[in-house]
Amino acid sequence: MQSYSSIISKELGIPENQVAAVLKLLSEGCTIPFISRYRKEATGSLNEVQVSDISDKNDKLCEIEKRKQTILSTIEEQGKLTPELKKRIDDSWNITELEDIYAPYKPKRKTRAEVARQHGLEPLAMFIMKQSYENITAKAKSYVDKSKGVETIEDALQGAMDIIAETVSEDERARNTIRNNFNYDAVISSHVIKGKEEEGLKYRDYFDFSEPLKRCASHRLLAIRRGESEGILKVHINGDDTRCLNRLTHLFVRNQSEAAQYVNEAVNDSFKRLLKPQIETEFAASSKEKADQEAIKIFVKNLEQLLMSPPLGQKRVLAIDPGFRTGCKVVCLDSEGNLLHNETIYPHPPKNEYMKASAKIWALVEQYKIEAISIGDGTASRETEKFIQDLGLSDDIQVYTVSEDGASIYSASKTAREEFPDYDITVRGAVSIGRRLMDPLAELVKIDPSSIGVGQYQKDVNQTALKHSLDQTVVKCVNNVGVNLNTASKHLLTYISGLGPGIAQNIVDYRTDNGAFKARKELLKVPKLGPKAYEQCAGFLRIEDGSQPLDNSAVHPESYPIVEQMAKDLNCSVKELMTDKVLRNKIDIKKYVSETVGIPTLTDIMNELDKPSRDPRKQLKAFEFAKDIHELEDISVGMIIPGKISNITNFGCFVDVGIHTKGLVHISELANKYVKDPTEIVSLHQQVMVKVIGVDLKRQRLALSMKAVGN
Repeated sequence: MQSYSSIISKELGIPENQVAAVLKLLSEGCTIPFISRYRKEATGSLNEVQVSDISDKNDKLCEIEKRKQTILSTIEEQGKLTPELKKRIDDSWNITELEDIYAPYKPKRKTRAEVARQHGLEPLAMFIMKQSYENITAKAKSYVDKSKGVETIEDALQGAMDIIAETVSEDERARNTIRNNFNYDAVISSHVIKGKEEEGLKYRDYFDFSEPLKRCASHRLLAIRRGESEGILKVHINGDDTRCLNRLTHLFVRNQSEAAQYVNEAVNDSFKRLLKPQIETEFAASSKEKADQEAIKIFVKNLEQLLMSPPLGQKRVLAIDPGFRTGCKVVCLDSEGNLLHNETIYPHPPKNEYMKASAKIWALVEQYKIEAISIGDGTASRETEKFIQDLGLSDDIQVYTVSEDGASIYSASKTAREEFPDYDITVRGAVSIGRRLMDPLAELVKIDPSSIGVGQYQKDVNQTALKHSLDQTVVKCVNNVGVNLNTASKHLLTYISGLGPGIAQNIVDYRTDNGAFKARKELLKVPKLGPKAYEQCAGFLRIEDGSQPLDNSAVHPESYPIVEQMAKDLNCSVKELMTDKVLRNKIDIKKYVSETVGIPTLTDIMNELDKPSRDPRKQLKAFEFAKDIHELEDISVGMIIPGKISNITNFGCFVDVGIHTKGLVHISELANKYVKDPTEIVSLHQQVMVKVIGVDLKRQRLALSMKAVGN
């Protein structure tokens, strides 16, 4: 039997020794971020995506192994497990092939064929399938037995054909024949259910729809399936029936005898009643899985870009959750994101307390020494932005618009209640808007990623697969950035390599009881944080102004002796080595290569010494929408206006131009060249100029183009 490392190596095109090294590290409890950053010598410098792919493939093989054991034990209980059959099952790692092998032995519910077998008609079925005898009717007569429920010759023949039909449907050759046909010819079609036309108007593009399945884009397939689940559409996947039947007939009908005619009839019945529905279900599932994978892939890319959005940093922020009737909720935060003040102002209709609201903002800006203002992008956002800009505040105070997606989910969550037990959801929502500006990553990890509002059809895809991919993405982003051990929330610490909710809470509790951590090694005093967890987490946790300068870098504690030896060799301190580029340029890293530490790790150490605790995220840039555009009615074809990418799908991207309706840049309008993947051209929150090419006031749709607009 092939080893897991051998199978994964062939599937991913990664040398087997590197795959084996990753599997060994994973089995020892190492995390993906730790392996990809701190075990490069062992893995041959595999990156995080490759290590993650190996981990996922390994999990899948483990699931297949469990299924194989179930299949083997079931067949063995029947006394039908031959050495040849066992070898076939052992050697197979294709779940479809395994299920095909298992089909004839799978315990049956009460099928027509099973009833016929109970009536003793299996020998007759096998006799007919040989197609080497005439006078089948005479043969069938000997199976008539009223005590067994076989009343007539017709009953005997029908029962035998039911058995033949099921035998054909369980035959691997037959199943693969129909599969091959579906792979080539399958067409997905949808039709509106009578009487649902008005209710399902948003699915009207699919009321009478047909397309080759292999060309059906994931967003169309997911839309069709959603319409089906909502009871609007009837959906089918069909191959070429004539071709399928011809090929099945060629497989099972051998001559022109009377027996062959019965076999032919059974083959037709098998295809229509058993094989076709089974393969249609199989292709419906596999096409949905493929569409899910594509949608999840896009969601993951969007989420990663969102989590890695540029942070404002530690500034004193005034945040506003805008509104009309209910007013604008205002909060003031210190540079650590702590809530200092909250109240509600009413600068807009119906109250129109403009002067009072203006005076209040001026007072708060002065009292709390505000350095930036964060405004949510929901209802009344543009009006509130104009209100703030018209106040004539200092030019040093930048005004930013921040996405509100998921803020209401957070404000009503257990996490928000724990953080702000004495405040209502409106205050919590405004705090989240402010903190998202300061550090999007630290704030967004508190929200279920599927509620953040990026991606396509996230509620329709496999939720287990989606959660797994999104959780991995959050872990990747948090560990890539690293966190401040003395200020990070429990929720942020939870995603650090080697930690989890329990240890994260213990770290926060220890910090509360003992004050700020002074050194990474102090983590070993935290309850339940043992040597293994310390090994996994230490390199991703930062301590500013601690006793050990390397604690504020991505250099792992296990490598401190290397840096200390470098400093000793240069007759300087570690701190001097970290601040003096001339000293670092004197280092020949080859001198420090050992059995366990190679050039990859030493190169990483030197890069980190050059820019300790560097943040991989980009710089935050201010942005302004067109001042004269507030509603869709203000926009006309031909205009060129600024916008921000708010979402990316596999059919294009949506752009926020400062109105309630997000404009669509179709994939064909992204660039003056063929674009296969929109993420090659645009990224989330990217600031772009777009040309208006279509305005549909009735359907509230806006079509945009990025071609030749100077992006």
